[in-house]
Amino acid sequence: MSPSERPRRKVEDITLKKWEGLDSFVRSYWKAGGFTAKKIADGVDILERMVRSKKCITFFSFPACIVATGLRGIIRELVERRLVDVIVTTCGTLDHDLARCWKDYYHGSFDMDDSMLRKEGVSRLGNVLLPDESYGLVLEEKLQPILEKMWEEGIRKISTKELAWYLGKETKNKSSILYWAEKNRIPVFVPGITDGAVGYQLWSFWQEHKEFTIDIFQDEKDLSDIVFEAKETGGLMIGGGISKHHVMWWNQFKGGLDYVVFITTAQEFDGSLSGARIREGISWGKVSPKARKVTIDGDATVVLPLLVASLLERLEG
Repeated sequence: MSPSERPRRKVEDITLKKWEGLDSFVRSYWKAGGFTAKKIADGVDILERMVRSKKCITFFSFPACIVATGLRGIIRELVERRLVDVIVTTCGTLDHDLARCWKDYYHGSFDMDDSMLRKEGVSRLGNVLLPDESYGLVLEEKLQPILEKMWEEGIRKISTKELAWYLGKETKNKSSILYWAEKNRIPVFVPGITDGAVGYQLWSFWQEHKEFTIDIFQDEKDLSDIVFEAKETGGLMIGGGISKHHVMWWNQFKGGLDYVVFITTAQEFDGSLSGARIREGISWGKVSPKARKVTIDGDATVVLPLLVASLLERLEG
């Protein structure tokens, strides 16, 4: 052990006292020095640096499943307050965000009888229940008229960014992530646009409107413009898959992300992108060797509210 590696900061106990606020409680995690708790405290520090830096473009990537939960409200808060600059996500985010503007989802459990649920016309997403009338049916009912309106306006080609904004404007619903993304002109990119109920509705519409196309390459141009013009970039990333990869892929062209907070429940032993720690991205040039970074192992429905609530207290303090 070199002199620089010798222990210098002692581990302090967390005491159950009356805290001044959630942020002071989260700060105690850092003093406690305990496993994932300390990573949560580090995560808030990095997010604060990202948000306060006037030259940093903050990317936010996440999978659709969490939008089916109450975490949708936390994501909406980040977008409404302009605490993120770019969103990269999956088609299901559009599905769940829009469907919940018009119908409710319900509590269930992981142990329910799935065969019985299907007989009753209910889909189960973990412990969240989606009746058919709250998902596929309502999306078809609402989206086809919107797509027809686009067609009547002369729109024949549209990027996923432009589509997300158009749908957000048409919802006129302040509970919607897409509503606030459009209002604040925060781009929402969906590289896997056909992989979901909204994607199916687009395909269905195309059957009778063969000139209608989704311009994926326009999305890529818009992403490249954002990255090449950025002096600094940061990433708040949940899970893996195409959303995480698209953020990291484009950021390699500016020397990698400068700040990263990554939340995951996956392990790295199988080589998956969901399990790949942020340090692995350095070897690809997707994360700067000097980046301030942390990988937080945990369920985003628990971790993200802590991070965001603590962050907001600091910004408003």
